[in-house]
Amino acid sequence: MKRKIPSLRGAKRRSNPEDCEDKVRSNLKEIASPQKSGLRNDETANLIFTRPKSLRDIESYYCAGCGHGIIHRLIAEVIDEFGIREKTIGVAPVGCAVMAYNYWDFDVTEAAHGRTPAVATGIKRVRPDNIVFTYQGDGDLAAIGTAEIVHAANRGENITVIFVNNGVYGMTGGQMAPTTLAGQKTTTSILGRSLRRDGYPLKITEMLAVLPGARYLERVSVHSAHEVLRAKRAIKKAFKTQIENKGFSMVEVLSMCPTYWGMTSVAAAERIKSDVSTFYPIGVIKTY
Repeated sequence: MKRKIPSLRGAKRRSNPEDCEDKVRSNLKEIASPQKSGLRNDETANLIFTRPKSLRDIESYYCAGCGHGIIHRLIAEVIDEFGIREKTIGVAPVGCAVMAYNYWDFDVTEAAHGRTPAVATGIKRVRPDNIVFTYQGDGDLAAIGTAEIVHAANRGENITVIFVNNGVYGMTGGQMAPTTLAGQKTTTSILGRSLRRDGYPLKITEMLAVLPGARYLERVSVHSAHEVLRAKRAIKKAFKTQIENKGFSMVEVLSMCPTYWGMTSVAAAERIKSDVSTFYPIGVIKTY
């Protein structure tokens, strides 16, 4: 027996995405208002979760399930909590976060591919009272920029580095990176990374740990709510290290890339827990 399919004749067309977004924003404003929520003015003033002042209210261009948006927010929260928004200068990389300056509401400059720590070094030496940090992916930091990050750490430059490790080159099509795991398939390792041909994945944070100028190094992840909270604590300590003039600090963040891992967002988060963090252990690698 054939199932009768209801006709769509005369059905109302969907609103366009812009109308839907405007409606959502309007509803959120109504929910937050004391009249609609039933809260007093003093209660709404003490709402805990809201958008950080250092994070702009704009649409994200990152893929669904990507960890960059989470990390951007954590940095913004830390900067707001320290009250350093007006003296912070970020240095954006070449990679998926090349336009990070669109999201943060503080000064951000751009660097040539891999030269991000060198640019940050110059800014910090000319403006030592500013808080300077770099935001880099595994291509920008662990491939073309390996020399720059090693020498900045070895000199003990008083800057903070946020290193996002998702194991692939996301901006250019999912090619193999220095951090790609053994056996992982990418667009340039279609049969999987071969240790004989391609060498071992690069543990850049452990490499930097042997340098006397590196003061604080930690590896974290954003694959779960618990790990996001741990990541924020690490980022906060890294910025504190610079504020207290103690020298070079870096936080490596294991991040999801569902698009080029070829899996769902949930599966990508599970992969970090089961595979990625096994090779790249989460925790403090060096501290003062």
